[in-house]
Amino acid sequence: MTLFGLPLPIPRIFRRDPGDARLLPQGHLSGPMPWVIAIMIALTVIAAGSGLALRNAARAASADLEGGVTVQIVTAAPAERNRQAAAVLAALKGAPDLASAKQVAQADLETLLAPWLGTRPGDDVDALPIPALIDVRLSAPATPDRIAALRARVVPVAPAARIDAQASWLAPVFDAIGALQWLAGGLIATLAFATVACVLLASRNALGNHRETIEIVHMLGGTDRQIARVFQRGMAVDGAVGGLAGALGGVSALLALGRAFAPLGSGLAGPAMLGWGDWLALAAIPLLGVVLAVVTARLTVLAALRQML
Repeated sequence: MTLFGLPLPIPRIFRRDPGDARLLPQGHLSGPMPWVIAIMIALTVIAAGSGLALRNAARAASADLEGGVTVQIVTAAPAERNRQAAAVLAALKGAPDLASAKQVAQADLETLLAPWLGTRPGDDVDALPIPALIDVRLSAPATPDRIAALRARVVPVAPAARIDAQASWLAPVFDAIGALQWLAGGLIATLAFATVACVLLASRNALGNHRETIEIVHMLGGTDRQIARVFQRGMAVDGAVGGLAGALGGVSALLALGRAFAPLGSGLAGPAMLGWGDWLALAAIPLLGVVLAVVTARLTVLAALRQML
């Protein structure tokens, strides 16, 4: 005797010959369950991969900017601007926790601002109030106390100087990345809940369709655990096929996103931002999906059988 194409372990006296027709000629992969699981797993892999990439990008940017400080000399007079910039560099020598301090070349600033100012190579932009920038690197995090100590050294010799921690510029970006990570986590939780709901409904529907057969199996000596084992085996097959297909689809989508973001140099969703640990975590998603589906199917069937019989 078989249930959903799987042999049901009942007493030998009640077994049919191999040539007899199966009571329930329903093969695996014939229903929508594998496709539902594949869609859920693919979306989960995409959400998890994007969240991990955003986390790695935020950590990398935070590490790069942790000890970064920018000194701006904001004055319209080019000569005074250059004088104060030289005074700042001299004042910073010997400052505690100072790793390096160098002035950004004016030509580099003009190149960066050219798209915004509409200038061309060779144009005279000395008269424009472009601030002089000094890139300062500390060997320790740029805490408010260290910023205050630098300001005490710089302001007396350069009244037009403004000192800011580079990490503060990207604070809104980090906040947005954190919100996106929470969104990815919420999406993963929602997909897990939806998977449980789909498996629960599918299991209860299968029980209702084969109620008469299940009653016969009980009369022949079959137990609730044996029947539940048949259901969970079928769900394991459907979940494995759906999980594999969903994982391949999700990874393909992540690789496509990586290629799309590569020209921007952002790497927020690219594979370059995912380490080996991240890929192992993504590989575990289909396995966890199969386990979740099997456990849900087993518990649902056992609970329904206790109410049915």
